[in-house]
Amino acid sequence: MNWLTNFVKPKLSSLVKRRDVPEKLWNNCLSCGSMIHHKDLNQNLRVCINCGYHFRMTAEDRIKLFFNNNDYNEIELDRISDDPLNFSDKKKYKDRLKEYRKKTKREDAFILLQGKIENIELIIGLMNFEFMGGSMGRAVGGAIVKGAKLSIEKKLPYVVVTSSGGARMQEGIISLMQMPRTIAAVDMLNENKIPYIVILTEPTTGGVTASFAMLGDITIAEKGATIGFAGKRVIQDTIREELPIDFQKAEYLKEHGMVDIVVHRKELRQTLHKVLQHIS
Repeated sequence: MNWLTNFVKPKLSSLVKRRDVPEKLWNNCLSCGSMIHHKDLNQNLRVCINCGYHFRMTAEDRIKLFFNNNDYNEIELDRISDDPLNFSDKKKYKDRLKEYRKKTKREDAFILLQGKIENIELIIGLMNFEFMGGSMGRAVGGAIVKGAKLSIEKKLPYVVVTSSGGARMQEGIISLMQMPRTIAAVDMLNENKIPYIVILTEPTTGGVTASFAMLGDITIAEKGATIGFAGKRVIQDTIREELPIDFQKAEYLKEHGMVDIVVHRKELRQTLHKVLQHIS
């Protein structure tokens, strides 16, 4: 019996063993519950085929969305020293940075590019939610300021695409200082009459919303994007009132005058081009 169990059975199993099924072949829509094959979802720009729900999109995929034929150059960001507070929770901050740098192959949560959309040249910065939830620390703040200075120097429109959970807690008050720092960068753009456009995507929250994200000359939001400062439940518990179902959604903010344009992802590049044509 041992011979059959230990030798024959494993041999037979190896001959008829099913091939391993790759993980994440299917995505479950958070809005309508439909199951969507990942290839179909990616071909549809990560928008639900059935209800139009916009899944989160990586910064790398957004670059492909905006630029045809790699018509852009990436701008190298300034290197800064890591972990100014020598912070540690369940893991050392330095170790977290190493982990996310390895995972994303990026130094931090911001990508800065100079490129062309159709015939219009621009500076564009994209927050990278894959890197620590797109949180804003010194590196992100510095990258936003660098983008503003380059836009002024080259007299090019500055576009920022937001996707962030807010300030980076591991940098404490230093991360909070990035709020006035980025606001000052927007003021510089205004003083030099450089167009500043913000594209709000899922999610844009916390200190990012409370600073540069809501200061655009034109503010565009993707359909259904969550945009706010504090969480909905926190606000409800504070004011002791039930809030609307669509509270903090892009459409709600447009209705209340905080967003200029709400656009489907498939129309985002074309919409941005039209806006740039009008203000450039």
